[in-house]
Amino acid sequence: MAVQKTHDEFYTLDMQSGWETPGGYPSGIKQKILSGTLDEVNRRGSRTRLLKFDPGTFTTAPFVHEYWEEVFLVSGDLTVGNDDKGNGGQPFSPFTYACRPPGAFHGPFKSEDGCLLLEIHYFDPA
Repeated sequence: MAVQKTHDEFYTLDMQSGWETPGGYPSGIKQKILSGTLDEVNRRGSRTRLLKFDPGTFTTAPFVHEYWEEVFLVSGDLTVGNDDKGNGGQPFSPFTYACRPPGAFHGPFKSEDGCLLLEIHYFDPA
C-alpha cells in the first residue's frame, strides 16, 4: 500500500492556529497535523505532526501503540519516565531523537518550560 500524503513544497506554517488536543491527552498538549493520516483501526497510513507541551504539562501513564514512532525534540525540555504526579524521570534537551517500534511502552512525559516535538508515525507495509 502506498503512503497517502500530498506533495507540499516549502511553505510557512501558521504556528498560531490549527492546534488540537489529541484524544486521551491532557489539555496542555496540542497537535498540528502536517501531512498524512493514520488509520489505527485498519493499521495503515502515515502522518507527520508537531506536538507541543505547555509549560508544566505532564502525562501520568505510559503510552503504547501499534505503529512506528519517530520523535525529534525541536525546542524546550522533555522529561521521560516521570511518576503520576509529574516527579522524576530523565530530562532531555533540544536536538534529541527517539525511534520506537510498535508495542514499545514509553513515557510518561512532562515539560517544565514547554516543548515542541516533530513526530512521524507509520505502520509497517503490508
